[in-house]
Amino acid sequence: MPLPTHPDVVLIHCHDLGRWLPTYGMPHVPAPNITRFAVDSIVFENAHSSSPLCSPARASLFTGLSPYRNGVQGLVHNAWRYREGVMTAPERLRPLGYHSALIGLQHENVDPTVLGFDECPGLGFLPRTNQVVEATERWLGQLPDRSERKPVFLTVGTWEVHRPWGPEDYKPADPSKVDVPEFLPDNDHTRRDIAAFNGAIAQFDAGFGRLLAAVDAAFDRENTMVVFTTDHGVAFPRAKSTLYDAGTGVSLIVRPPSSWNVSPHRVKELTSHMDLVPTLLELAGAAPDSEELEGESLMPLLTQQAAKQGRVIFTSKSFHDTYDPKRAARSADYVYIRNYEPGPKLQLAIDLETSDTRQGMGDAHLESREPEELYDRRADPSELVNVISNTEYQHVRSQHSALLDKWLEKTGDPVAHMPIASAPARSRHVDDLPAASPTDSQPAPVNETQVGAMRT
Repeated sequence: MPLPTHPDVVLIHCHDLGRWLPTYGMPHVPAPNITRFAVDSIVFENAHSSSPLCSPARASLFTGLSPYRNGVQGLVHNAWRYREGVMTAPERLRPLGYHSALIGLQHENVDPTVLGFDECPGLGFLPRTNQVVEATERWLGQLPDRSERKPVFLTVGTWEVHRPWGPEDYKPADPSKVDVPEFLPDNDHTRRDIAAFNGAIAQFDAGFGRLLAAVDAAFDRENTMVVFTTDHGVAFPRAKSTLYDAGTGVSLIVRPPSSWNVSPHRVKELTSHMDLVPTLLELAGAAPDSEELEGESLMPLLTQQAAKQGRVIFTSKSFHDTYDPKRAARSADYVYIRNYEPGPKLQLAIDLETSDTRQGMGDAHLESREPEELYDRRADPSELVNVISNTEYQHVRSQHSALLDKWLEKTGDPVAHMPIASAPARSRHVDDLPAASPTDSQPAPVNETQVGAMRT
């Protein structure tokens, strides 16, 4: 029996959380509201962002296109913009009958009104959880009955849990009772840092509980999908700003309409943030364009149909604080990473370089990186042991390298042949900038002098 189309959709997203939740094996993280939500939902255990930093990750989430194709290859406050012709989720949903609203955080443009939403109540670039909750409660309190309105696509974003996690804003947890993942040194510095992080999570979780209560009061659960995710991995060394699992791995928890009669379950298959747009299109009764969009609809996994086998997803980083180009091909069992510039093993962003964890980790990460990295996730789920030179893995190396080359060619990404130029400097007036205009089916042009000439 076909599922009803056009449910209301609420997307709640936060900053820099990764999978740092009890739902994902971090039992001491104070997130009871998200944990309860997950119990009634579908938990994607192996979901990934397209990029390990804020703007490129979010741009892919809302377009279904990788950073080079959508144009946002660095932070928007460093002048990166969508390319001309790139359509966002609300723009795709409008002709399919949806009304869209953005409340709180977005990180795809300094001006939220250019992102295609029908309305942006409570405008803000970096709003905090309590502000966002209050703005959402006000907006939902005025929402007409479903019979008197169009279906809604509501996206709600918060600044938390981005650094800093100062005690003036968040009450830290007990450092002796925190979870320390394998990729971080377990010492007093790290534990203090994690304790502060957990304090921020506790405040966000409390806000999430209020948000969910307001959503459930305003929408009919029988015909409402709620999606919770974050932009990328946690803000710790060897996580955020890297292409390791801790850098691109994200929480992705979906509560489908109760009318679907789908039991809560966990999905082990590899999935991507770029799957959201194809999923939304299918929910709205449209067939996703598999030639244009890079993701795949999550509907088969949401409804417990047979999963596609052997999927490989691709992730990328070009610019953060500095130019640090790298690309990765990730399968269920392996991740292959290619570094295109010499540099240290870890290029720490400013907020990580000044973190308490950094002060207690030594300088081993400053050793020179290798051009290629390969990790066997079956034996090494934290991706700590590079097996690129191991003769037993050369067939895996060749296979994943070839897949990455094919993807770079398909998307028109020139990173292997030429440095990617920074976005051009911007002023308040940008109408005279040249525009790169990729068609729906063509990858973006390789002329990097035009990459920054995107929607204002």
